[in-house]
Amino acid sequence: MNRFPLWKYLLIGAALLISTIYTLPNFYGEVPAVQVSPTRSVIKADITMQQQVEDELKAAHIPYTLAFIDGDSIKVKFSNTDIQLKAEDVLQARFRDGYSVALNLISASPDWLTAIGAKPMNLGLDLRGGVHFLLQVDMPAALDKAAERYTGDIRSQLRDQKIHYSSINRDHQTVIVHFSDAATRALASDYIDKNFSDLVMTEADANNDYTIVASLRAEVQKRTQDNAIQQNITTLRNRINELGVAEPVIQQQGEDRVVVQLPGVQDTAKAKEILGRTATLEVRLVDESHDIAAAVQGQVPFDDELYTERGGLPILVKKTVSLTGDYITDASPSFDQQSGQSAVHIDLDSRGARIFRDVTRENVGKRMAILLIEKGKTEVITAPVIREEIGGGRVQITGMESTQEATDVALLLRAGALAAPMNIVEERTVGPSMGADNIAKGFHSNLWGFVAVVIFMMFYYRYFGVFSSLALTANGLFLVALLSMMHATLTLPGLAGIALTLGMAIDANVLINERIREELRNGNSPQAAIHAGYDRAWSTILDSNITTFIAGIALFWLGSGPVRGFAVVLCLGILTSMFSAVTISRALVNLTYGRQARVAKLSI
Repeated sequence: MNRFPLWKYLLIGAALLISTIYTLPNFYGEVPAVQVSPTRSVIKADITMQQQVEDELKAAHIPYTLAFIDGDSIKVKFSNTDIQLKAEDVLQARFRDGYSVALNLISASPDWLTAIGAKPMNLGLDLRGGVHFLLQVDMPAALDKAAERYTGDIRSQLRDQKIHYSSINRDHQTVIVHFSDAATRALASDYIDKNFSDLVMTEADANNDYTIVASLRAEVQKRTQDNAIQQNITTLRNRINELGVAEPVIQQQGEDRVVVQLPGVQDTAKAKEILGRTATLEVRLVDESHDIAAAVQGQVPFDDELYTERGGLPILVKKTVSLTGDYITDASPSFDQQSGQSAVHIDLDSRGARIFRDVTRENVGKRMAILLIEKGKTEVITAPVIREEIGGGRVQITGMESTQEATDVALLLRAGALAAPMNIVEERTVGPSMGADNIAKGFHSNLWGFVAVVIFMMFYYRYFGVFSSLALTANGLFLVALLSMMHATLTLPGLAGIALTLGMAIDANVLINERIREELRNGNSPQAAIHAGYDRAWSTILDSNITTFIAGIALFWLGSGPVRGFAVVLCLGILTSMFSAVTISRALVNLTYGRQARVAKLSI
């Protein structure tokens, strides 16, 4: 009556084995490491780069325990922090331009665990220590910038159309154009209405001054603000990669604020410098009239600058800037219809389109370099040949090696600089000692809560209390293993969720045990009482857990940050507790009593 088929025992055994393996990395702690990451899209972290890192360390006689590729970076483990700091100095001297060398802490798990993807949970800011910033985006500045761009566009296009105006100026987010007569204003109004659909216009007359007041439509203002904050988030994420932070938190809060949490970072000044830096984009012509070999030897012409383009080849670029990134409105990855190669499409505003049209018309057959300047360093993204005059404000950059590179370049063009200024409105630093204290308190709260529950269950339900306690242990194992498999970031609310899950998980076993007691009082045999206890308690267990699961989903859907982390742990804990309370505890009961033909008494 109370026997499981063999496949169920095998399933439980496999689940316990896998959970144990993926839980183990959390007990090995962390060791000091150095992370070397490419900061340019054309440089990839591969086996060649790993070999270069290892060769540098061997040449400097610096011992290391392991070097491996992890995503877009090379990580090297060391036995202590002294060796780690020496290795950082050596690698920084070798990998300068185009690379970021940062200190890091990574898991001390054995190689065989790392090879199968078993990694520990990441620790959040409150457990590992680090810095927390709350940044506010200056939305009026973003709208002012958009209005300033439209002011220049309207000015240049009215000139091209030979539509005479008295003056044009910007007042906050509105563009005001003055005319000397109503007829000219009507002509300009029709042209602006056809070519600037994002603007809403009103007309005003006063003392022979005929004006057009143009302002951004409400939906355009909303789109501009949303684009500004999303571009800033993307830019911040790119910059923070240089710090080598594991699992940084960068998310929007409200309409105009961004939360940035950097676990493990204690240098607040370095973090501020990374977050606040600026980048600019420039388009210049390539000087092919001078000898590049002489320039490499140091004979660089006065009006040129020597750079290195993709692939490592030297390139002479004129100092005169033809176009800047201020005129770029959008950039997206695409494909060249003729060659099928990956490409990047750039959208320019009307003024930038006019400048680019003139530059390309006058320099057909020559090369044009696109440069990204950041922190005083200049990178040549690409240097294509101008095949023909390019008008219309849509530019295609071809020659990308892959779709990923086209995506990276589009991202650099689109998010090389902040779309709007940001101010730090809140700043907190959590020290590593405080994080360690939080870990200790969280661990002990879970441990003593678990011990108290186990003592109560064993005292009140005897053997069945032991079965319930073992099922509760398996539930904790399953939960930690799932969080580790998901590479989740564990925070204090997450620890609270684990504690709550362990406390709630025993409820199912209490319902089962009480139901078995009731069946025994009604005169059923022990075997029949076990069978009825599990079967009839299941509907109650399911109903109670579904209601809690719905509450957890609501917390995840409507909450943010720590609340969502708590909700994830809660929902996963509900699923694991239902499996462990019903399946594992019954398997233990079946192994103990199911093989006996007649059971005289249950220890419950």
